[in-house]
Amino acid sequence: MGINCCFHFWFSATAGRVCGVSTRSSARSAPQPPAPTPAWPQMSSGQEMPLVGKPLPRQLSPSCPGHGLAGGSERGSPQAQSRHLTAQMQSSLQPLCLSLETLHRVKGRMLEAMERGLSRWTHSQATVRMLPAFIRSTPDGTERGEFLVLELGDDHLRVLLVELLGDIDQRVSMKERLFPVPDAITQGPGEKLFAFLATCLWEFLDGLHLPRTDFELGFSFPFSCRQMRLDQSYLISWSKRFQCPGVEGRDVVALLQDAINKQDRYHIKVIAVVNDTTGTMMSCDASAGPCEVGLVVDAGTNSCFMAEARHVEVVEEREGRMGVVTEWGSFGDDGALDDVLSPYDHRLDQASLNPGEKRFEKMIGGLYLGEIVRHILTELFGGRTPPALLTKGSVQTQDILQITDEQEGLATAQRVLRALGLEASDQDCFNTQQVCSAVCIRAAGLCAAGLAAILSHMCRSRELSRLKTSVAVDGAVFRAHAKFSQMLQQLVKQLAPECDVTLVQAKGSSKGIGMVTAVASRLAAQRLQVDQTLALLQLSDDALGTVQALLRWEMELGLKKETHARSSVRMLPTYICATPDGSERGDFLALDLGGTNFRVLLVKVGSQERGGVQIVSETYSIPPHVAQGPGSQLFDHIVECIADFQTKQGMMGQTLPLGFTFSFPCQQTSLDQGILLSWTKGFNASDCVGQDVVKLLREAVKRKNHFALDVVAIVNDTVGTMMSCGYDDPSCEVGLIVGTGTNACYMEELRNVGTLAGGGRMCINMEWGAFGDNGCLDDFFTPFDRQVDEASLNPGRQRFEKLISGMYLGEIVRRILLELTARGCLFRGRPSPKLQTPDIFQTKFLSSIESDGLALRQVCAILEELGLHVSCEDSVLVREVCQVVARRAARLCGAAVAAVVEKIRENRGLEQLAVTVGVDGTLYKLHPHFAQQVQATVQKLAPRCSVTFLQSEDGSGKGAALIAAVACRVARHQRA
Repeated sequence: MGINCCFHFWFSATAGRVCGVSTRSSARSAPQPPAPTPAWPQMSSGQEMPLVGKPLPRQLSPSCPGHGLAGGSERGSPQAQSRHLTAQMQSSLQPLCLSLETLHRVKGRMLEAMERGLSRWTHSQATVRMLPAFIRSTPDGTERGEFLVLELGDDHLRVLLVELLGDIDQRVSMKERLFPVPDAITQGPGEKLFAFLATCLWEFLDGLHLPRTDFELGFSFPFSCRQMRLDQSYLISWSKRFQCPGVEGRDVVALLQDAINKQDRYHIKVIAVVNDTTGTMMSCDASAGPCEVGLVVDAGTNSCFMAEARHVEVVEEREGRMGVVTEWGSFGDDGALDDVLSPYDHRLDQASLNPGEKRFEKMIGGLYLGEIVRHILTELFGGRTPPALLTKGSVQTQDILQITDEQEGLATAQRVLRALGLEASDQDCFNTQQVCSAVCIRAAGLCAAGLAAILSHMCRSRELSRLKTSVAVDGAVFRAHAKFSQMLQQLVKQLAPECDVTLVQAKGSSKGIGMVTAVASRLAAQRLQVDQTLALLQLSDDALGTVQALLRWEMELGLKKETHARSSVRMLPTYICATPDGSERGDFLALDLGGTNFRVLLVKVGSQERGGVQIVSETYSIPPHVAQGPGSQLFDHIVECIADFQTKQGMMGQTLPLGFTFSFPCQQTSLDQGILLSWTKGFNASDCVGQDVVKLLREAVKRKNHFALDVVAIVNDTVGTMMSCGYDDPSCEVGLIVGTGTNACYMEELRNVGTLAGGGRMCINMEWGAFGDNGCLDDFFTPFDRQVDEASLNPGRQRFEKLISGMYLGEIVRRILLELTARGCLFRGRPSPKLQTPDIFQTKFLSSIESDGLALRQVCAILEELGLHVSCEDSVLVREVCQVVARRAARLCGAAVAAVVEKIRENRGLEQLAVTVGVDGTLYKLHPHFAQQVQATVQKLAPRCSVTFLQSEDGSGKGAALIAAVACRVARHQRA
């Protein structure tokens, strides 16, 4: 039904049904309506469709006494008089006519006002204040327990005990007591007011005879406050009949808590201060779906909603959502509604106690609707206006809401008009009903425009194509006006078509305040559980210093011939004693085996002027059955890949110097010989450990008889990374890999390598992934780390790698999520079958989830890929877990790098060392914060080292070729 049809339905249906009102059995009958209105003419697409219809000519009923609204004697036929009266009605109601286009403009201006209220730069000047309520979650159905509520009203105090049963239906049991608030309290000292509140609370609890004495309390304090936290709110000013000195500018929660603490019978903690609007939003049942908007249309009007916290710039919180109270009653105080205000609105405003303020509220709020109607009736009745009609407040909003009723409205109109001193005709009563309807319809339209602005803001800020939510609505205007909800729903659909909205009658602010308190209690309990769990992964600077010292000790043990076998850090010589000097030239092959993929590369090394290093490569997969099958099968597969690459490049028959990046722990006895010490990263091919991997490769070449290979050097990816970066930066003397696995290498003084003799320097492959395998890091392992280690392919080995590398971080996160779910902190305590699957949470999800600016919707989408049905709060907590796990990994990595660079500095007897670390690995490169956290830790733990981190471009491939090139260069010089 379009707008035109909708409002035609409103009027014609009302008229049609009112015609059926039966004559009262009293001496005077109820007024009879005029004949039904003909259908409104359809408007062209270029015309604005009126939300308030222009009443069309109606005939007076035959029983009409003839006393028209304008007064005076009848002239001409009754039909002519009716047309004259209808024209006057049209003229009087025209200022209230708002088209759909106009409402769209109002919505747009409301959106702009909301943005100003959310911005830290314009918040103080905004008319729509957008005040944070510090509510971080809506009910999820798991809230349970007994909570106290204090509701301070105009003339009474309501004290309640709200019991939540914790079921999905959110069944609530409430016990309450009303206490009148005497004038001596409302006008007395503030200390006396809060003592009165505490005394009423004790009396209420004494009457219940409960065995328990510990309670948490929510406090409804209906005055203008500056809220700083959920449990901290400073009174700005009193209103209504309250004027208690000594309270303004002070925290009302602290004042109430102090008053409560003056007795020792009960231990009550005030954990939330709430207003009626947020109470309305929180009163809806969780079973009805997400309810994230609250709307109150009572004597005044206000709204609230769950905003994205990162958009609420006046608070520090950036994660999750934050309840925001719009305070939209002041919308338009800056002139934004001047073209919408009618002459009646101007008259009402000028006569109010606060001219120029609360302009939006004065068009919607129940305190003012009766006055708008009174001003219109004053104009319509013209010369025969009785004194009562000229008296402010003589038309009550309750009366006009009853007048709009389809069944009893005309009788109510007659009663109200007579009470004002008017002898009203049937036409007078019917016209009065239309006036009341027009005022209420305009209020509904403006309310819908404001609500549509909130919904569209939510949809846009969450980056949704469609928003689905419920709106909890309360207030006398909403409850008493039968069509208000229908009008609101209809218009919101047209003003915010991207939103699926259900209006829900609120269950009362008392329940809502209880729910705010219960949710705050749930979140606090969950926060305690989360903090206890994640504290195990939080490392102090002192702890990191201990890790740095332990690694330094293990390095010394690994370098010495006598203690080498006892060290968990192998400190393996690589027989690489030189780095690139820029004179290397020629074509080289490189092989790169370090994970589930295997690469073959052709590397052309030329002068910098001719492009430096140019690479052509092909990537091949290593299937799991090959990686964990017989060793001969693995190396045969590698040879087949090399043959395929050489065929594609037209290289069959050529024998180029080859550098072999083999990224597993090896004991090298020369540059081209490496004995495999152990498999890592999911590899477990048989008959390889203890064998020379270059020999295994050469044997596979012989078996296939495709070609010959000239293997010049075997290196690991870490050394390749250092050499690759060294080609661009001669200061690069450290290599670091943080990807699927982790390792480091550096240029050590040869005199310190106890297993070798000679001078100069040699690159040492630390194999630091095994750091801690001897138990030296046991104090830093959490239960989650132990679970991951025990379930791995190599329990008890590569312990440091399992703390910081990409292969394991996702699994650590998964184990923590299972623990938090078991504690009821995640997914409502219901574990997902998918989450029970080992390794389902890949480390790439950490990088995605922690990306800056990533909306919660996108975090939810990532988790839903894993089959997890998550709430906003779940997404925030999962992100926090990812952050803690990744931060620990980065800081441990930084502590290890600090140990390496400090050793280089001390080796060379320098007060200050400038060195570059060449880095590779997806975790370091792709995680949004990992690199920064590593660098910050190194700077803190090694302040006498100026460390530059240079990301490698294809270190494992390009670096291997450069090692071969350097080896060829050195060999040429030795032959010369």
